[in-house]
Amino acid sequence: MIDFTKLDYLKEGNDKQKRAYEVLTKYRIFEILSYYSPILAGTIPIEVDIEGSDLDIICEVKDETEFLELLNQILPQNIDFTIETNIINNNENCIILNSMLEEFPIEIFGQNKPTTKQNAYRHMIAEHKILQEKGEDFKQKIIELKTQGIKTEPAFGLLMSLENPYEDLLKF
Repeated sequence: MIDFTKLDYLKEGNDKQKRAYEVLTKYRIFEILSYYSPILAGTIPIEVDIEGSDLDIICEVKDETEFLELLNQILPQNIDFTIETNIINNNENCIILNSMLEEFPIEIFGQNKPTTKQNAYRHMIAEHKILQEKGEDFKQKIIELKTQGIKTEPAFGLLMSLENPYEDLLKF
């Protein structure tokens, strides 16, 4: 099983994963965020990304003010970004930075929860296991659904007849 908590696996991955590794290390994103236990989640790590898929980085944030200060300094000054704070599931606060980092859309997501307990990570691990079990044809069907505009979890839900894919995937 791949250790998704470290970026090393990207160096041995497909071309997009290798490029993601280059960009993330060039800008020292994980080094700067190290205090927040960052993990690259989403579709690029499990190779079901499509054109325009973003680099989703999740972080554990205990002090929102400190995290916001860091986010305001994480990218070079010539790169535009937006930061918003939202309330998600069960009134949990989250902070989201969105930007472009070279050819990659990037999203840095922080909430007061260990990164390995966050839904983005848990979904990715479940999806990875399912992809390993179901094989290449299944993976290609997921990618095809995504190119039609269907998000990742609903794509798994369609192919697996899941009633509520966001909740049901957490049971795997």
